[in-house]
Amino acid sequence: MSTATSPRPPAGPADAGSAPAPRTLRRRHTPSLQRQSPLVGLAAWMAGLFFAAPVLWMVLTSFHSETDAATNPPSVAAALTLDGYRSFFGATSGASPWPPLINSATASLVSTALVILLALPAAYALSIKPVRKWTDVLFFLLSTKMLPIVAGLLPLYLFALNTGSLDTIWVLIVLYTSMNLPIAVWMMRSFLAEVPAEMLEAAALDGAGLVTILRRIVAPVAMPGIAATALICFIFSWNELLLAQTLTGVVAGTAPVFLTGFVTSQGLFLAQVCAAATVISLPVLAAGFAAQDKLVQGLSLGAVK
Repeated sequence: MSTATSPRPPAGPADAGSAPAPRTLRRRHTPSLQRQSPLVGLAAWMAGLFFAAPVLWMVLTSFHSETDAATNPPSVAAALTLDGYRSFFGATSGASPWPPLINSATASLVSTALVILLALPAAYALSIKPVRKWTDVLFFLLSTKMLPIVAGLLPLYLFALNTGSLDTIWVLIVLYTSMNLPIAVWMMRSFLAEVPAEMLEAAALDGAGLVTILRRIVAPVAMPGIAATALICFIFSWNELLLAQTLTGVVAGTAPVFLTGFVTSQGLFLAQVCAAATVISLPVLAAGFAAQDKLVQGLSLGAVK
């Protein structure tokens, strides 16, 4: 009875003689992460304190009196008081900050919502369903930001004057929307380019239309990028001063315009200005902290392939 043996592959050069010694991988001698982490963490804290120092100084100055705030060098250990905040909220000046804050919130929120509604289909057309010469379209959008706002201030003022929209909140909404739309399209195009094409093809095979795809597939997947874009547009609209100061007055004045009212012919009331700037900055800080995780995910989307 013979036993079947499986054929062996032909002997190669490696089979002749003794077997070669296994290769050893050379490792580079790099410092361990445990040695690097304290230095990196210390450098990060120093950079964070460097950028946060002006804001912290502004908050501290807002709790000082005008006399202590105007000293040179400034007095850090001066007595704390709430006189600046009382003046801001109208206890001593008589001017209420609530109408300007409401105007700023209305113009910023409505313009940001319009920007997202307009930028989402535009970014979809430029990334997922690219149109012809889409690079020229992106360059045209970017070219609209090359003209300084002050160069077009006179035509905008004449347009608002002739249309009867001067000192109204709607002229700010239209201008803020047009001002932030190119930035939003550029940002959201890079975010939407990361949406898997297989999901869109499956939705199209199921009979989903364009609005359904944008609302149920593209928007949930790209939500971190949309949140980051919305937050940046909100900050730009909230902090805008030139258009608001030129095109508005008593009725539609915004919070930055109200802030400039503390600079009078009598001089600069530093403590009151710092108190007003602190209160006006709170909505932006609150929005940033609320959308912090979405902002980090959106800004890092597509960074690692």
